[in-house]
Amino acid sequence: MFATGVTIVTARAADGVLVGLTANSFNSVSLDPPLVLWSLARAAASMGVFATGSHYAINVLAADQKDLAERFASKTVDRWAGVAFTQGVGGAPLLVGAAATFECFNRSRYEEGDHVIFVGEVEQCAHREGASPLLYHGGKFYTEHPL
Repeated sequence: MFATGVTIVTARAADGVLVGLTANSFNSVSLDPPLVLWSLARAAASMGVFATGSHYAINVLAADQKDLAERFASKTVDRWAGVAFTQGVGGAPLLVGAAATFECFNRSRYEEGDHVIFVGEVEQCAHREGASPLLYHGGKFYTEHPL
């Protein structure tokens, strides 16, 4: 019963293959230095890429990107088919239209329970002016949020 924003965490494997997944386990850690965190299940197919790669990007989704959130949460579709992105400074894909992007150096990892907590040092960030966030609460996505 905790409302969160929705992100897609992306990276490029050493062989050039793109990886990405929907995550709502994103949080700010520090402003000085600028650090953020997110977590990934140890059993995730993309764990090897994130655990050994030097960079990843956290794409905070806008309300008009619900379809992307669902696509990158699915295991049965080609997540990258027709998805518009640019390449970040560390090589990770930055999703076009995201409400915000955080380009991170893969600073540290902590194994806790059945997840790994990744702490990233933000090297560059940007936001889309006026974008409303996509929210997740109670197992559902929300694109409109009356306050």
